Amino acid sequence: MAARGLPVRLGGTELELRPERALHWPGGSVLAVADLHWGKPESFHQHGIPLPSEVLEDDLARLSAALRATGARRLLLVGDLIHSRRGLTPEVVERVAAWRIGHDVEMVLVRGNHDRHLDALPGAWRMSLVEPHLDEGPFRFAHHPEPAEGRYVWAGHLHPTVRLSTGADRLRLPCFHLGAQVGVLPAFSAFTGGMDIRPRSGERLFAIAGDTVVEVPPPRRQRSVAGR
Repeated sequence: MAARGLPVRLGGTELELRPERALHWPGGSVLAVADLHWGKPESFHQHGIPLPSEVLEDDLARLSAALRATGARRLLLVGDLIHSRRGLTPEVVERVAAWRIGHDVEMVLVRGNHDRHLDALPGAWRMSLVEPHLDEGPFRFAHHPEPAEGRYVWAGHLHPTVRLSTGADRLRLPCFHLGAQVGVLPAFSAFTGGMDIRPRSGERLFAIAGDTVVEVPPPRRQRSVAGR
């Protein structure tokens, strides 16, 4: 089954929440992702901790799939592209450079806290670096989820997840968390922890379930026993 995005409207702007853990803004020909943490397994390897090295291949394959599905001409990386200086190994640089050859898109990294050690990005990646945010149309793309006057902010950093339960079944899924002023993207890398979100009134959660994105119904409010 082909991956299906979920259309949403924010103000007067059409958007699409993609199951590859990406935001598609058709009007700007933009695909935005956050918290890739490339080089995380390699960082652990240097401490003698064996972790799977296929994480980067999975990230790159999902990025390719999302770019093909949307036809986006710009890829915005909303912070924490690199996990640590130790993880930026020659092998990681070469694997990303090889992937980059096949994608004729503009790529922009908005610096996140894990990217603070980067003086410059590898030239073969053909990425530009901006900080602390990037303003585009009605939106601001920033790593930290902080409101901005006059713009809706798309951010990362929190790795939002949602817990779902039906009877004895329990699921914990990555999600998009849309508030009144700030939307938080799911961590793009599957090799990350997450923060469970309890939405406030008016906020919306969209869970990524396999190849689909579904809106999570708001929690039922407990009835007050006062006055009985």
